[in-house]
Amino acid sequence: MPRVLLLGGTTEASRLAQALADAQVDAIFSYAGRTESPLLQPLPVRVGGFGGVDGLRAWLQAQHISHVVDATHPFAVQMSCNAVAACAATGIPLLALERPAWQAQAGDHWQQVPDMESAVGALPDAAVRVFLAIGRQHLAPFLAQPQHWFLLRLVDASLELPPERGHIVLARGPFTEAGDTALLQQHRITHVVAKNSGGSGAEAKLSAARALGLPVILIDRPAIPLRPTVARVDEVLQWITGHHGNTGVATARGV
Repeated sequence: MPRVLLLGGTTEASRLAQALADAQVDAIFSYAGRTESPLLQPLPVRVGGFGGVDGLRAWLQAQHISHVVDATHPFAVQMSCNAVAACAATGIPLLALERPAWQAQAGDHWQQVPDMESAVGALPDAAVRVFLAIGRQHLAPFLAQPQHWFLLRLVDASLELPPERGHIVLARGPFTEAGDTALLQQHRITHVVAKNSGGSGAEAKLSAARALGLPVILIDRPAIPLRPTVARVDEVLQWITGHHGNTGVATARGV
């Protein structure tokens, strides 16, 4: 019988966890542990890192894992790279459940940049009001620009921001275009900075920016080594139960 490690932290991972539980597949859900109040899961949960590639490899073997599914955030590059290396070393099949990246539409004013540093540099020199939709890990380079005012949306109250520097909204997606349009208007936002995370749960800010004619600085996904990848939960179930690691389209981002 398969025993699955599900590397989670996304909406898609939670959907897959429920599907695995419904199918009575023996699986463990792994969180990085960066969120104070993660969603409850219908599977046994472990929280925290594995100790790099060697630690993950040892854990996979000790737990008799037969399949690994990487359903982490598209920007969780270190965990994804570690999973590729550990699975290659152990011979354990790996599949990525990855949402397609967003594509520009008519009316979008996007400036696509390769990384966080480039996104900071793409902001105007003059003071602007920025919806900074990048999570909390990479805020420091932006907040080091004292002329700008920042609107942040976080899952938990892990950060304080003086009113003269910005405002923090505590919320968990999915979000709506109407709600995000009102949010941007309420705070007189002039620019949006976002990761190209893909998916529908966080796309509303891009639709709102399009409707308001606002420029968006969109950060490209980081490069991850070649690995089989699918986009739907049912494809993961088919891979686990029927194909034993031989399906999935091999894709790589930038490598």
